[in-house]
Amino acid sequence: MSDKATSAGSHEAGGKKAARLLSTASPKQVKRWRQYLANERAEAAVYRELARGKTGEEREILLRIAQAESRHEQHWHTLLGDEVGMPLRPDFSTRFMAFMARHFGSVFTLALMQNAESRSPYEEDQDATGQMQADERIHAEVVRGLAARSRERMSGGFRAGVFGLNDGLVSNLALVLGIAGSGVSQNVILLTGVSGLLAGALSMAAGEYVSVQSQKELLEASTPDPEVRRALPQLDFDANELALVYRARGIDQQEAEDKARAVLQRIRTAHDVQTPGELSDASSDTSSVGTGITAALSSFAFFAGGALIPILPFLFALSTTTAAVISTVLVGIALLLTGGIVGVLSGGPPAKRALRQLAIGLGAAGVTWLLGTLFGTSIS
Repeated sequence: MSDKATSAGSHEAGGKKAARLLSTASPKQVKRWRQYLANERAEAAVYRELARGKTGEEREILLRIAQAESRHEQHWHTLLGDEVGMPLRPDFSTRFMAFMARHFGSVFTLALMQNAESRSPYEEDQDATGQMQADERIHAEVVRGLAARSRERMSGGFRAGVFGLNDGLVSNLALVLGIAGSGVSQNVILLTGVSGLLAGALSMAAGEYVSVQSQKELLEASTPDPEVRRALPQLDFDANELALVYRARGIDQQEAEDKARAVLQRIRTAHDVQTPGELSDASSDTSSVGTGITAALSSFAFFAGGALIPILPFLFALSTTTAAVISTVLVGIALLLTGGIVGVLSGGPPAKRALRQLAIGLGAAGVTWLLGTLFGTSIS
């Protein structure tokens, strides 16, 4: 029997099996199959949308996953037969991932897809095939790898900005509420909040500047002196003391001697004392570190932006209580956003990280408000 005939027979057998399943399926089962069908169509579209912004290997991987989702779609389509009906809307999470893919690119969408693939409903659904269940488990790992790539490419400055923004939110809300709890006037609260903003932002900027500059200086201290190249042609070829340089920098003895001998031979043959790369294995690239000024300005701006939010309500003619409540609500919303972003960057569930960030921030603010209230009462 030919492969074509075998395939046709297998398709016919599958169709008969699907017809039998459909004839005994409950309305609840049919509804679930139709929802699966809608979700698989939408997920395949999400992967194709992500592939549009990629090239090379990543594009090919995403398109292959989209093809697999289309196979799953065909499974439910076959089971439903004449009961396919009008297309349903995908569930909310799938629609949200499609929205993210269209407007925010891959890093956030892949992190959400990773979580979705790892929580596939097919694991406990007997109407899904074993191959489909295996596909979903493998897809979760593929998407995990792609998400890790995207997170690694994301700017370190962006991460620092998110954390700086969060620090400004929490520290200044805690400071403002602590002072507000003591019962002082709004002018004092506002002055304290502005002082906290400037002090924190300047401290963050200074710390970031010192950190980046120190890192650059350490790397520069480990970079070979370019003047050493001028001495290379004068070295004793047989003694091969250049090998000691490589050994001092962590290369094993045999490899260091072979490399040094090759470098000296090349210089002797070419008579070129400026041949680049003689000590390249020992050099360090400081360009990826960035500049201290840029890092300082970024930290100042993000911290100040976060610290400004808690004091905004106190700029208007509101009662202290009303301003404090509005300030807490605004910071709470911002904490949920930054916590969700941190969750995406760390590969964890965004909702869980967002709620944790909210609890930590409001918890710290609550403690300072309580202390301010106690001390304010005792002083008065």
